[in-house]
Parts: sequence; C-alpha cells; structure tokens
Amino acid sequence: MLGSTHGTLTTHFRARVVACGEEPHAAVHSMTAAAAEGDLDVSGRPLHATVPDLDRFFRPESVAVIGASDTEGRPRTGITRQLVAWAERVGARLHPVHPTRESVFGRPCSPSVADLPEQVDLAVLLVGDPLPVIEELGQAKVKFAVAFASGFAETGEEGAAAQARLAAAVERSGLRLLGPNTNLNAFEAFRDDLDGPAIALITQSGHQGRPVYTLQELGVRLSHWAPTGNEADLETADFISYFSQRPEVGAIACYVEGLKDGRSFLLAADRAARAGVPVVAVKVGRTETGARTAASHTGKLTGADQVVDAAMRQFGVIRVDGLDELQDTAALLARARKPQADGVVVYSISGGTGAHFSDLATGAGLKLPTLSEEKQRELHEWIPGYLNVANPVDNGGHPVGDWRGRKITDAILADPDVGVLICPITGPFPPMSDRLAQDLVDAAETTDKLVCVVWGSPVGTEDAYRTTLLGSSRVATFRTFGNCITAVKAYLDHHRFAASYRSPFDEAPRTPSPSFRKAQALMRPGHQLSEHAAKQLLRAYGIRVPREQLVTSAAAAVRAAGLVGFPVVMKASGARLAHKTELGLVKVGLTSASQVRDAYRELTDIARYEGIELDGVLVCQMIERGVEMMVGVTHDALFGPTVTVGLGGVLVEVLHDAAVRVPPFGEDQARAMLGELRGRALLEGVRGGPPVDVDVLVEVVLRVQRMALELGDDLAELDVNPLMVLGRGQGAVALDALAVCR
Repeated sequence: MLGSTHGTLTTHFRARVVACGEEPHAAVHSMTAAAAEGDLDVSGRPLHATVPDLDRFFRPESVAVIGASDTEGRPRTGITRQLVAWAERVGARLHPVHPTRESVFGRPCSPSVADLPEQVDLAVLLVGDPLPVIEELGQAKVKFAVAFASGFAETGEEGAAAQARLAAAVERSGLRLLGPNTNLNAFEAFRDDLDGPAIALITQSGHQGRPVYTLQELGVRLSHWAPTGNEADLETADFISYFSQRPEVGAIACYVEGLKDGRSFLLAADRAARAGVPVVAVKVGRTETGARTAASHTGKLTGADQVVDAAMRQFGVIRVDGLDELQDTAALLARARKPQADGVVVYSISGGTGAHFSDLATGAGLKLPTLSEEKQRELHEWIPGYLNVANPVDNGGHPVGDWRGRKITDAILADPDVGVLICPITGPFPPMSDRLAQDLVDAAETTDKLVCVVWGSPVGTEDAYRTTLLGSSRVATFRTFGNCITAVKAYLDHHRFAASYRSPFDEAPRTPSPSFRKAQALMRPGHQLSEHAAKQLLRAYGIRVPREQLVTSAAAAVRAAGLVGFPVVMKASGARLAHKTELGLVKVGLTSASQVRDAYRELTDIARYEGIELDGVLVCQMIERGVEMMVGVTHDALFGPTVTVGLGGVLVEVLHDAAVRVPPFGEDQARAMLGELRGRALLEGVRGGPPVDVDVLVEVVLRVQRMALELGDDLAELDVNPLMVLGRGQGAVALDALAVCR
C-alpha cells in the first residue's frame, strides 16, 4: 500500500509543480497543505481538479513566434501570417524570433528567446524539434507554448520516448505546453456579432471540430477552440476545468480520441457538473477497430469502452456518437433555458409524421404525456374534432395557414405538464410551412419553454428555414428526427442530473477505516488468495460470509459439519484454485457424516491427481433460496479500480449482464447500477417469488467500493460470485470469493 500511495502522491506533486510554476520546495509545501486540508482521498489521490489559468493563453498580452518566416511559399510563412492577424484581433504584441532575420512582416525580429524585448505570455514554436527550445522558454519565464511538430507518440515507441523527453523538459521548465502534433485551431477567427451563451470546443483532431466551428454560420456563438493534439502536457481535462468556469460558456463540446489520465478527466467533469455546465463528447473507441485507430493517431490508451461510458454517465458527460449529434446537442444545451417540465408534445400538420416521430421519441425514453381532456377540448376549438390531439397533436394542416395556428401553439405551451414542444416539418409547403415556422418563432419569444423544429427538406435554402427559423435564437432547429430526439433527451437528462448532483469527491473517504488495517494483514503481495482467505478479506469489511471451517482431515470435516449444521457444502481450498466446479472440487447438499467423509477423500484425491496444492477443505453452511449476484473489482488502465455488479453464478458469463462504476460513488449510483441490469426484475421477485434485500445488496457494493479505494493497486482483482441475495430483511451472503494481490 505504501508503494502505490507514494506513486500517486508523486504524480500529484508533479502536477502541482507544473500547474503552479512553483519551485520544488514550494510545491512540497503546497502538497502538504493540500493533504492537511483534506484535498486527498484515502489513497492519496486529489479530490479537486486543478484549474490552469489559461486566460493568458487565449488572450495573451505578448506573443513570440519562434521560427517566424515571411518568405512566400514556405509553410511557416502562412502560419506566421495567421498568427499576426490573430494577435491583432486579440490585442497582443507579436515578436518574431529567428536567428538570421532582422524583421518578419515588418516587425523587428529577435535572434533568440533570450533576446526578446519583453517577457511573453505565449510562445508558438514553428520548429521541427521543440525540445531544445523548451529550456530557453523556461529561463525566460514564458507562461505557455504551442508545439505544432509531429513525429511523437502518434508514430510508435520511438516517438513516444521522444514525447516523454519533451514532457519531462516541460515539467522542469514550469511552462504549460499545448501539443505536440497540434494545429492552428486555437487561433481561429470567432464571430463577435453573436449573442448568448457560447460553445467552447476541445478536439484532439482539428478537422473533427469543423462541424461545430461552422455553427457560427447558423447563429450559434463559439468562444474558444482547444486543439489538444498529443497532450504531452495540457490535456482535455485542463480545458474542461477552465471552460466550466468561464461565464460566457454555455456548453463544452469535445472530440476525444484517448484520455491522458482517467482521474484528471473525472475531476474536470466533476468541476463542470458542480458549475452546471454541460459537457458533450464524442469518444472514439466503442469498437476494437476504433480504439486501435485512435491509439495509432494520438498514441494514447482508449480504455475499456464500458468503463469510459460508465465514468462519463457518473459525472454527467453526455456521450454522443457522431459529429452531427455533437454540434446539435451542444448547441441546444448551450442556448436552451432550464426546463419547467419534462413532458414533450409532438405537434404536426400530418398524422403520419406525428405518429412516426412519437414512436421514435418514446423509444428513446422521452416522456410524451397524454394531454388532459380539458386541454384536448380547448385544442378542438381550432382543430377538427375527428383528429387526435391527445399527443401527438395532429392539426390536419389547414389551421396553421391562418390565425388558428398561433392559438394552437400557445395553448400547448400553456400546459404545465409540457416542457418541450417539437414540431417536425417534413418538407416545405409554403402555404402552411412558412406560416407555421413564423408562428413557432413568435411563440418561442413569449415562453421560457423549449420549442424545437425539425426542418426535413434536403435542400435547406428555403426562406422559412434560412431566415425565419435560423434567425431565431429561441427556436432550436434540427435537420433530422434522430438528432432532435438525441439533443432533447440530453437536454432533459442534463438538467435532471444537475438538479440532484452531489459530488462524490466530497464524500470520498480521506482516512483509512479500521477494516483497512485488518485487510492489510491478510494481503499476500503477488499471490492469489485462497477462497478462505478471500472471505476473511470480505469479513474484514463487514460483508457476510457463510458459517464455515477450513479442515485438513476427514474426521475434522465431520466435526466441522456438525458445528456448521447440515446440510453442508464442501469445497477444495487453495491459493491457485479459481474454477473449482469445473474440476469437480465442489460437493453440495451433504446431509450425513458418511457423505462428508467420502466427499473429503474425493476432493483431496482429485486435487492430488490434478497436481493442485490445497490449504485444506472448506466445510460451509449451505444457503439456498436467493438471487445469485456478482460484485467485483478490476483495474482499468485509465481509471484505476472499478466496481462491477451483475447477475451471478454462470449467468455473468452467459449474459454479460453487468454495470460498472469508477470510485468514488455514492448510494444513488450504486442503486443506478442495479437499475441498468437487464435482469433487475429478478431482484423485485418473479413468478410469485419474494423481492430480495436490495438495500443490503447496495451496502455490499459500497463496502466493496471502500475496499477498492483503500487497498488501491494492492488489490488487483476481486470477484465475489455468487453473492446470494436473500429475501427482504434477510441480507446477502458471499458464497464464494476470489482475490488477487498485486
């Protein structure tokens, strides 16, 4: 345990040195103070995100361009020209640096970093090898640097080693580095004539951010673009933490190929959740092919996708699959006001359109409430009585062409159960669609409720679309049913999540429990524990196990059975023994002394024949009539310890019905894990069976989480299977357990 804690503390120490620019002795003092203030969890990991002060990166007062050029036809010249224009836009003084030039684009040129006329906030490195320049920048007290050069971790082992050297040099220098293998996206021109909350964009591949960037042409404001590249230093998490504190940012949109550090990402997501700023992300790596491609491009681990998915859900990060979903969902979340209700009404000029959209929306989990009879009678004042207005609302077409259209829209929006009005317009039909679009825009200006339109025309040049709908900052306009449904669900889910969010880091244990000290004495570094030892580990954390005794003779087995109470189960027990049932090393339902003696001899004979070393035979209390569950701990390459719960016994291997979370998490997340299981109905009682003790099952999950947090890297794997969950009020018993020490 000391070894793993020391490693984590060292990582935290180095992060503080880089982030704060402190001298080593000052950083030690800061870390000691952080520990004293309770900023570290029980395993020595930070509990709060470090937010880098990136103001001087995005709005520097002075910029140095290392390797600047104005020779036409050179790639560096185009980049230098763009940087000159950007510096003028943000009001920064730009200083070219080149050893053989007196001036670049009419600006005096310094021969080296040491000769700069002033201390600069940002240095842009237009050099093939940024490593030699880093030390000079550190000596000149430069705050930030950008390295465009490629040929690092994205190229393989040799490049990864070069990137490690670069990262080490950056750490020693005290500056913060964006890149390498990044681009000019941070220096794009953003429109300054757009109002409202903005989207801040983070991408590891620059071109993947283009669809979001072009939202400006549709009237959606963008404030920042961080192209993180290989993330030798500054990473996605740093920018999430920073953007979530910016008052102009309404949503953060991310394209992520690989996470540099899982813990840092969770801390950043937690900071955004505390601030109520939604984070929408495309995360590559759902498939093996996607994961392999991402690694070859950025040189990062993608992590087990199920763990990534669960971690994002825990902290409210909205994961979408496509760039079109990213732009539409981020735009809606940035601009829409807080919902007043979660009911969705689908309103259309066609019964077929309304039915189709309603099927898709309901299937996605949106709530489409049936409008009250009173509301339906009101709507039938303007809509023919033979049309359905219960939800979806079908107006038949003609009412939208006159004064009745606005009456209908206002009446729907006045319903207190309605928070979202969605109107799919499958194609332009000017006598109706143009008036309908204008009525929807006008109605949206008079309500705090969300009004969405799906403009289904493939052309997109119609005036009702380009001018009326896109000209409105209150109407959310989509081009496809799917993107509208995805965005609206994310919008409602985000605000539901934000309203009840409690940071798990605030409740994470900061000091070891008495259970930890007991468990430490049972650990055997580098070994798998026997079932008996693994159960002792569970018992140390208050997890119930059957009455049992470990015996080394047939006579002792008979005596143990009498003490445990018939019927009994007998199992071979050994440190290297994992799959006992397949080897015939488990005997169930023994009811007499003679059966116990025979079972003991048979178990030891099989073990001897198979060459399995035993520490004895377990004589266990037999427990029936419950639901078999599985609770376990594994280590993820990105996030560290993870906790899994699912159906147990052989079902876990057959059905793969399991849910995972990354510690720390609270009771609400433990219960949510059970809610995700396809077999959750078994816990509620099926075919006349009684419901089981879900409260105790939740408590076991939380105790296993505590074990994962406190034992940390020392516990490589834990598998409690089956955990027999008994009837309500009767608890749960761990019938078998496997534990592997690192």
